[in-house]
Amino acid sequence: MKTPVSTNAPPEVGAALQRLRLARGLTLEDLSRIAGVSKSMLSQIEREKANPTIAITWRLANALGVQIGELLASGDNKETDPIRVVDAHETPTLPGQHAGYVLRILGPMELAGKYEWYELTLAPGGELVSQPHDPGASEHLTLLHGSVEVEAGMHKKKVKLGGTARYAADVPHAIRNAGKTEAKALLVVIHR
Repeated sequence: MKTPVSTNAPPEVGAALQRLRLARGLTLEDLSRIAGVSKSMLSQIEREKANPTIAITWRLANALGVQIGELLASGDNKETDPIRVVDAHETPTLPGQHAGYVLRILGPMELAGKYEWYELTLAPGGELVSQPHDPGASEHLTLLHGSVEVEAGMHKKKVKLGGTARYAADVPHAIRNAGKTEAKALLVVIHR
């Protein structure tokens, strides 16, 4: 007598996770940093050696910019909605509280390394300091609230409300809030 095969098997989160991660050009290390989940745990999930908790699945979905259901659905399901709205709680965020900034990733992960856009929030005295990106990379920062100073290489400039700073990002560069109130800006990174 054959044992019936259960049609209620748990979803293969690992396969969906790997498919979504690779489609966005992310390494395990990239996803680990964005989601705040250890690289070894991600590897175990992708190899179906570990089942993620709901909290970890939620963090992974946010980091990938997808609904949690996309990680729990079979690989056969394709997104058919012609307009994809990403709710605020789904937007991947890189917290840099130790440096006084929060960086929300607004652009789709599949464009990372080509075109990236972010919402940058800097606390008073906060700074986002970056090492040089690839040769030819540039950044474009539009100030929405507060005041900031941009440094690129040996040059510094203050940016006024509503102004846009365009500068080389293939040199050490930094964005600093020297004001007494929070500053908010849109940041676009273009890789050549």
